[in-house]
Amino acid sequence: MSHEVLLVDPEEGGAVLRALASPVRVRVLKLLRRGPLNVNDIAAALDLPQSSVSTNVQVLEEAGLIRTESQRARKGSQKLCRSLFDEVLVTFKDAAPALDDRVIETAMPLGLYTRCEVSAPCGLCTRDGIVGLLDVPDSFLDPGRMGAGLIWFTRGYVEYQFPNNAKLRGDEVAGLEISMELSSEVPGTAADWPSDITVSVNGVDVATWTSPADFGDRRGVHTPEWWKLKGSQYGLLKTFRVTPDGSFVDGMRASATTVADLRLADHRSIRLTIAVREDARHPGGVNIFGRGFGNYDQDIVLRLLRAG
Repeated sequence: MSHEVLLVDPEEGGAVLRALASPVRVRVLKLLRRGPLNVNDIAAALDLPQSSVSTNVQVLEEAGLIRTESQRARKGSQKLCRSLFDEVLVTFKDAAPALDDRVIETAMPLGLYTRCEVSAPCGLCTRDGIVGLLDVPDSFLDPGRMGAGLIWFTRGYVEYQFPNNAKLRGDEVAGLEISMELSSEVPGTAADWPSDITVSVNGVDVATWTSPADFGDRRGVHTPEWWKLKGSQYGLLKTFRVTPDGSFVDGMRASATTVADLRLADHRSIRLTIAVREDARHPGGVNIFGRGFGNYDQDIVLRLLRAG
């Protein structure tokens, strides 16, 4: 059984640290280590009001510490909660490389995509303002896109070309991981707006994750003050991992695609595509948050795990 570890830098992991600062939320996390539970079961086990548990579950999910999904119940639906990590380590970024020298990490700014095809509503903005014109797909070709901290579109894709640093070094790759902050996209915001967001590597589908909402209930931790409150504010930090045994989203198995299927040794670069497809069951658009927006002040991060 895998042991999932989350590394948190105090300078960038404020949402995680705030989530862990509550004794109630720590009790919820400890309880979920035994297995997934719905909100009512958690409330009963901890002898807490259901409303209090719901609020704390939302904080934990937004911090990326748990995952929730709706399932049918005898009366309507229930929200099932799963813990994503067995261990949380607080570490400073300058010390992180010493933890595992097998990891090769590359961060890609949002605006440095190499290909795109998007449909409106769509747009880009930097921390200082809008790039080009809103809802005009050609704005995705504007040179100002290089500084983008938020990208959104309804259908289509953006594609990034990462250097294959493992191949340059002659290393065999045992696994690949992609980390980014995502949400659905609707004009304004919507608390219930599912969207199927598909991540592919080198033209091979890794996983489709269904975002539950376009989050706008409060301002993102890093979202600038000029960005209107009725616009998308933050997303969920998602980790897509490809291993010899299959692909996983936040530790949950998502597909049978293995790292061998990506044929990394055959390519000098690694093409990452983020898409909302026309035939998606829930075609609810996508927001991609980067530095200067959302709850996590980070670019799109790709990590290669070297074998050995």
